Amino acid sequence: MLEALPPEERLALWDLVKADRDGEILVEVSEAVRESLIEAMDSKELVAAAETLEADELADIAADLPPGVIAEVVQALPAGERERLRAALSYPEGTVGALMDFEHVAVREDVTLEAVTRYLRRMDELPDHTDQLFVVDREQVLRGTLPLARLIVSDLELEVSRVMLPESVRLAPEDRAEDAANAFERYDLVSAAVVERSGRLIGRLTVDAVVDYIREKSAASQLAKVGLREAEDVFASVLDSFRNRWAWLAVNLVTAFIASRVIGAFEDSIVQLVALAALMPIVAGIGGNSGNQTTTMIVRALALGQIQAPYWSKLVAKELGVALLNGVVWGTLLGLIAYAFYGNVALGGVMALAMTLNLMLAASMGVAIPLARSRFGRDPAMGSSVLITACTDSGGFFIFLGLATLFLV
Repeated sequence: MLEALPPEERLALWDLVKADRDGEILVEVSEAVRESLIEAMDSKELVAAAETLEADELADIAADLPPGVIAEVVQALPAGERERLRAALSYPEGTVGALMDFEHVAVREDVTLEAVTRYLRRMDELPDHTDQLFVVDREQVLRGTLPLARLIVSDLELEVSRVMLPESVRLAPEDRAEDAANAFERYDLVSAAVVERSGRLIGRLTVDAVVDYIREKSAASQLAKVGLREAEDVFASVLDSFRNRWAWLAVNLVTAFIASRVIGAFEDSIVQLVALAALMPIVAGIGGNSGNQTTTMIVRALALGQIQAPYWSKLVAKELGVALLNGVVWGTLLGLIAYAFYGNVALGGVMALAMTLNLMLAASMGVAIPLARSRFGRDPAMGSSVLITACTDSGGFFIFLGLATLFLV
């Protein structure tokens, strides 16, 4: 509801929320809405809200809180929580360490299942998404895992070492979040241990954190594709929205001007055969759509780690083959339509050939643009739609009008 309301109504609703819920709501709302809520809160309210959060939750919103508030909250934390917060803040965004949860249940391998059961019953509640217990030694080095399903059905007189799974998925805090998400999908995980290089257990990653990360990554990729730098509050001010959108619109303006100059270079041909003006947007439009399809597939494959360096040439050949087949099929159809409308066989042939060549250009750029951005360490999705459209517009106009000038005028 907070995200679906304009600023005035949003703040009125926020004032009705009980103070002890402020912290957990700030963690859940989108970053853009969180900023608007934090701006409306004074320092005392922010400190009170932050003090209700666990260290990993506090780390999620720390960047949006005023430095003075963070300093005051850190001083009020117990030593253990303070150390956890500092550890969570030390890991870069997009790593397992930035997503991990410090709350977990660990048991020793030399105790019986009956002792483990008694230990669990003394707890008020288990941490969320607890599907397994982590088995550690005296130095907290991970030895294995004890799934709750095994604990329930096994003889309580057995020792943990007899029932535990010694081999389990282990993540390092420096691992990429994308790799962890792939592991959760591949092995159908609910939780996984996070360990230091020495093997010492420091936390766990849970499926809810992975799902949140995937959702945020997907949303960011969709925004980046059209050149938006960050998620935008739908009710943000005109000036804030302008700042978020202007950069790639400026790029688009430049590329559109280039496309217009390509058209201008063939003014004499267009004057002599007016049909060219009606047909050329078709070539450019379908080329842009085809290029965006290719780019979307490549960006997704890069995100999933499905493309290895030795196979780029095969991928390019495959995409060019698809473009050639599409060009022959749809180019022939458009050529026949052009002939039916204008009664000019040569015009139909030019239309078919231009469509095929522009689709092949779109396929080449659809692979090359995200690959180049990825090689230079940039987000392969950022502005891809704008760049592809620029290439297929200018290229499509040049190919179609150039062929028309050679064969028709």
